[in-house]
Amino acid sequence: MNEKSLQTEIWVTLSGLGVKLFRNQVGKYRLADGRFLSSGLIPGSGDLIGWRSVEITQDMVGKTVAQFVSVEVKTSSGKISEKQHHWCNAVNEAGGIACIARSSEEAVKFVVTT
Repeated sequence: MNEKSLQTEIWVTLSGLGVKLFRNQVGKYRLADGRFLSSGLIPGSGDLIGWRSVEITQDMVGKTVAQFVSVEVKTSSGKISEKQHHWCNAVNEAGGIACIARSSEEAVKFVVTT
């Protein structure tokens, strides 16, 4: 399976489990008039970003909050860059969920059951 198909499968699977995700395409593109357009978050950020809803314990009066989610999609042979490792570590250390997933099952394991 190619990375685009895998990304779509992970997106659909996690969305079906209540995780809100958006495509994060990082890059610079030359416009017709010669200017450049930058898109996405920083280099190394996940292919899919969004949130999952988390119910907070009684000490926060039962409110529901959004927990940041970032999924970097890789095929079985895809290489992980140092920037991607750094991004995942930074998000996880800040209380979000960031993972590198090579299958929808792996994404569910990291994002939904964490």
